[in-house]
Amino acid sequence: MPTRPANPAPLTVAASLVVIQGGLLLVFAVLELASLSSDRISLGVSTAIFFVIYGVVLLLCAWALTRQQGWARGPVLLTQLIQLGLAWNLRDTVLVALLLLVAALIVLAGMLHPASIAALSDDPTA
Repeated sequence: MPTRPANPAPLTVAASLVVIQGGLLLVFAVLELASLSSDRISLGVSTAIFFVIYGVVLLLCAWALTRQQGWARGPVLLTQLIQLGLAWNLRDTVLVALLLLVAALIVLAGMLHPASIAALSDDPTA
């Protein structure tokens, strides 16, 4: 059985940040459930379910990136683009916007680095 080459550093950094993003979404789900009130129970539960599903998907994608599975590239890149838009919307809260912006840019740079692209390539001759 052929062994796959080691993960390039940019891909490892990107996957690590995606783990943090997925974990934070799970924390947000718990916080959303903790702040439920009777007048917004359906909104709170559905938001928490969304956060759980999205967080788990991001954690699975981060794991797949460390296994050099190319299918995870799309969801991770889309998440970072959404995060850039969220950072723009939260620009009045400078610290939060800056954290979102920096994290998204680092993940994008790591994912779009030539070594990461080569590692995630589906080309068996590469």
